Amino acid sequence: MSNFSKQILFEDNHILVINKYPGQIVHGDKTNDISLVDKIKDYLREKYNKQGNIYCGVVHRLDRPVSGALVFAKTEKALVRLNKMVSNREIHKTYWAITKNPPPKEKGNLVNYLKKNEEKNKSYITKDVNNGLKAELNYTLIGKSDKYFLLSIELLSGRHHQIRVQLSAIGCPIKGDLKYGFDRSNPDGSISLHSRLLSFVHPVKKEIMSFTAPTPEDKLWEYFENHNF
Repeated sequence: MSNFSKQILFEDNHILVINKYPGQIVHGDKTNDISLVDKIKDYLREKYNKQGNIYCGVVHRLDRPVSGALVFAKTEKALVRLNKMVSNREIHKTYWAITKNPPPKEKGNLVNYLKKNEEKNKSYITKDVNNGLKAELNYTLIGKSDKYFLLSIELLSGRHHQIRVQLSAIGCPIKGDLKYGFDRSNPDGSISLHSRLLSFVHPVKKEIMSFTAPTPEDKLWEYFENHNF
């Protein structure tokens, strides 16, 4: 329990906010690797000495190689309300992405239509507006090192691999993201995309909640974290 508790950013009777590490899966999949949902259930079972089924509602997901803030529901009531907030775009997310190239402008708004290839688990930009899903984000260049650039991204829609596809399309593939055009993988299999800020109104208490997720333990991330962007 002690190791997992380091990942907890906030907990009360209704919600649990986690800092997901790169490589962790949110929900069980064909790999049969232990998921975050499994870890949360084990943590709650041990902490509260609970028997039987433990409730853990998945509100939103992050791709396996991505890190950062995620909220889970501890009750069905909280899940229903949070799901409604997701549908209404009332959960606000800011991501950090490390790229090899600078964007064409320091600030920009990207709008594309995406199609998902299920077989390849990959999304593509399409000009066929009728058969694509609208994807929109705002980005701002907020930092740079000697080789890399740090972008802050405000997600305005939640499409499959959206940030990865849209940044790649402007010549800024994310560090480590072989699938979308970066030239080599990160040693740990992660990609340098991090859910940095998460804010929403508490589903029960109605208070505004805001969480900042520390970046992964990595020298480049630490450089950007320590420069207070």
